[in-house]
Amino acid sequence: MTQPPTERALRVLVTTPYLEPGGAVDRILRDAGLETVFARRADREAAGTTLAECVADAVGVVAGTDPFSAEVIEAAPGLRILSRCGVGYDNIDVVAATRRGVAVTITPGTNRISVAEHVLALMLNCARRIPQNLTAVRGGGWTQESGRELHGTTLGVVGLGSIGKTVARAALALGMRVVAHDPWLDEDFLKETGVEARPLDDVLAAADFLTLHISLDETTRHLIDAVALRRMKPDAYLINTARGGVVDEDALADAVEAGRLAGAALDVVEDEPLPADSRLRALDSVMVTAHIGAATVEARARSGAMAARQVIELLAGRTPDHVVNPGCASAVAGAR
Repeated sequence: MTQPPTERALRVLVTTPYLEPGGAVDRILRDAGLETVFARRADREAAGTTLAECVADAVGVVAGTDPFSAEVIEAAPGLRILSRCGVGYDNIDVVAATRRGVAVTITPGTNRISVAEHVLALMLNCARRIPQNLTAVRGGGWTQESGRELHGTTLGVVGLGSIGKTVARAALALGMRVVAHDPWLDEDFLKETGVEARPLDDVLAAADFLTLHISLDETTRHLIDAVALRRMKPDAYLINTARGGVVDEDALADAVEAGRLAGAALDVVEDEPLPADSRLRALDSVMVTAHIGAATVEARARSGAMAARQVIELLAGRTPDHVVNPGCASAVAGAR
C-alpha cells in the first residue's frame, strides 16, 4: 500500500544480523508501506548508538538475538510488535512486553530442516572423529582411528517437536533406534514411525547419542546436569542445538574430563560467543560451533519473510500466527 505524502510511514526496526537493506525482507516491508531502519549490532556499534535509542520511534521490530529487556521495551512507547526470526525468545522479556501490550511472535518451522541437518552433521563428526582427523592430517599425521557406525545405535531425542521429529525420521532412515522424551507426545507420530516414548531417565540411559530440542525456561535450565550426565553411557555423546542454558557446562566438562562421557557437540552455549576461558575449548572431544544450526540461506530467507509478514499482519489489524502472548496481539491488532 502507498502512504499519502503527508503521512509518515510507520517505522520498523530490523536488528537481525543476516538481513540486509534492499534485501527480500526490506522489500516486503517497504512494499507494505512501512519505513525500514536497519540497526543490527554492527550498525549500532558503527553509529555509537544503543538498542534502546534505535527502537525509540519504532512500531515494530524484526528481531534477531539482541536482548530486548524491559528497559529497551520501555524506551519504545509506540512499539506494537517484536517479531523474532527463530523459535527461541529467551532474549525477549515477554513479561515486560505483555505489560506494555507488545505482541511477541516467532517463526516456527522455518529452520527445521537446517537444524536437523546440522544435528546429523554433528553426530557424524562425533562418530567418526572427523575434526580430530583433520587436525592430525594438517599437522603432518596420518592416523586411522576407528570410528563408529550410526546404524544400529540408539538416538535419544529430548523434545519431540518439529525439529525433534525431523531428526528422528532421519535417524530412522540411517538404521538407528530412536527413543524420545517429551511431556506432550504426538501419538500418531509414534505409531507411524516406531519411535519409542520413554521417561527422561530411560532415554538418558539408552542413548548412544543424545540430542536436545527443548526451549529454555526455569523448568529446563540445566536439565542436563551432573546427575543427568551420570545416567548416560560413558561412550555416549551429547548434542545440543537447542539453547545453551539447558546444559550445565561445568558438569559436562567434568564428565568428559573424567571419562564418564565420550564427548559432546554443541551449537549453543550459555554465553555466546564462547568465552575465551571456557573449559570446553580445551577438550579435544567437545566440538562447539557458533550457533549456526539455522544459518543456511534457505532457513534465513524463510524466517525473515515470516517475521516481516507477521509485522505487516498485526499493523494491518489482523492477528498474526505464532504469537507468544496472544492476548497482546488481539489488543494491538488494528494499530494502523
